[in-house]
Amino acid sequence: MTSPGPPIGDDDLQAYVDGRLPETRREAVESYLADRPEVREQIAGERRHVALLRASLDGKFAEPVPARLRIASVQARRRAQRVRGARVIAAGLMIFIVGAGSGWFASALLPAKPADIQIPGTMGITDGATAAYRTFVVEVAHPVEVTALQEAHLLQWLSKRLGRPLAAPNLSQFGYRLMGGRLLPAESGAAAQLMYDDASGRRLTIYVRAASGTETAFRFQQEGDTATFAWIDQGFGFAVTGMESRADLLPIAEAVYHQFTGKT
Repeated sequence: MTSPGPPIGDDDLQAYVDGRLPETRREAVESYLADRPEVREQIAGERRHVALLRASLDGKFAEPVPARLRIASVQARRRAQRVRGARVIAAGLMIFIVGAGSGWFASALLPAKPADIQIPGTMGITDGATAAYRTFVVEVAHPVEVTALQEAHLLQWLSKRLGRPLAAPNLSQFGYRLMGGRLLPAESGAAAQLMYDDASGRRLTIYVRAASGTETAFRFQQEGDTATFAWIDQGFGFAVTGMESRADLLPIAEAVYHQFTGKT
């Protein structure tokens, strides 16, 4: 007769095979198997397999635990790994600190840089004039935007864009005649370029744009075969650029200066 209780399930059968079934359920499972020969045969086979497996492992169970698997050894390895990891992190931090410190030390040895390095106004004028000269002096078809045939229109247009009256200096005494001019972009606002040439085809330019500063003294710059004299007067920068020697370009620059300022 089957003992009262919940129905026999797979958990009960597996516990019976493993020898983990409580005595209170053993009688119920055995009664269940007595009524089901096919299940009883299957469970018997599984119990024989478990017995053989246990017999083969009994020798291993009797052996001492290898030193590498002992808890103390495992804990020691873990501590060593943590120490190595900490050393790697510390080394990385040390490299960073030393690098940062050496950078600070090197910066302390170097002369301090000004917070805001100001480029002299005439330097900017010179660079702009030289770049514009090199760009357009080589042009054959369009060296100027408006030709000297429309001189009045050209000067009126450039004067309006620059915000000051602009006249084309007369350089005939140096063998140069006005070819025309063009409008150029500048750091703030616009710039004007007047181009001249002589009988041999050699070209010279006058560059004008708004500029800050009071550097009325000429600044000379030589870049390869290109020479420039620049100066600032009454809020505007001026530059004369050409393939001339310093000695030959200086009187031309002085003539341009006097004609622009009206000073003699």
